[in-house]
Order: sequence, then structure tokens, then C-alpha cells
Amino acid sequence: MAVPAGGWLDESQQHIWRSYLLASTRLVEELDQALGPFDLSLPEYELLVRLSEAPGRRARMGDLASSVRHSRSRLTHTAKRMENKGLIRRESCAGDGRGVHAVLTDDGMALLIEAAPAHVESVRRAFVDAISPADFQALGRAMCGVLRTADERAGAPSGQDDIR
Repeated sequence: MAVPAGGWLDESQQHIWRSYLLASTRLVEELDQALGPFDLSLPEYELLVRLSEAPGRRARMGDLASSVRHSRSRLTHTAKRMENKGLIRRESCAGDGRGVHAVLTDDGMALLIEAAPAHVESVRRAFVDAISPADFQALGRAMCGVLRTADERAGAPSGQDDIR
């Protein structure tokens, strides 16, 4: 087995890496579970949020995919499920026959308003309150660094502007 260019992870690095993997998996499970009573998954909830923040509650599907870091095909599948639930609708872009907008429906907005308190409470309980304020700030800086580096390697625009 070839040694990686930067060398193997030391014991501390390996521990932190595995803790991150396990914690991120568990966090997503908890957040999904909190959204279960609303028949929403975390990716669906995030799309509702993004559309609620977009001008006219609409966004081009390609821009939406980029903002949540989904492939276009994954976003299309998610959008179809949400459209079948009446949460969004897809419309052709005026003047661009190939472009498609996702539009948040009134029912989608109502569900977002209903689900938001449970989601925020689960984020606080499982993430924000589980970390000291100093570590929380450090984690934010670290994740922005990871995102910036990954975006640079992918040749993608930095996602820093997407984070609010």
C-alpha cells in the first residue's frame, strides 16, 4: 500500500476525522427525525428555506442545485417529490426554453412556517448547544475553510456567500 503524499493520519487526526464522520451522520439522522412529523427530509426542508429566501420565492433549478451543493439530477428527483406533495411547482423560464424555475407554493410556505420551530429546536439541541461558544466559532471557521478549499479544487465559486 502506497503512503499518501502527506503521510498517514496520526492517531489524533484519525480520531478527529472519525468523530466528524460519526457526528455528521448522527446529526443528519436527528435533524431528519425532527422533520419526520412534517413528512419532510432535511434536503427538502433546505430547498423550502432557499426558495422562501429567493426573490418571488423562485429560483432557477441550476442555481438552486449549486446553492445546496446537489447534482442537478438529485435536485430534479427531490423537486419531483416536492412537486407531487404540492410544496413547489416547476415552471419554464420566460425567454429561455431550456431553463426551469422552482417556485415555492403557498402550501410549501405554510409547511415551512409550521416545521421551522421543530427544525430550529433540533439544530439547537443536537448541534449549537452541544458545542461551547468558542468551539462553535472555531468550527464555523474550520468548515468555511473546508468548503473554500473544496470549491477551489472543484473549480466552483465559493459557497461562502450561500452561508447565512
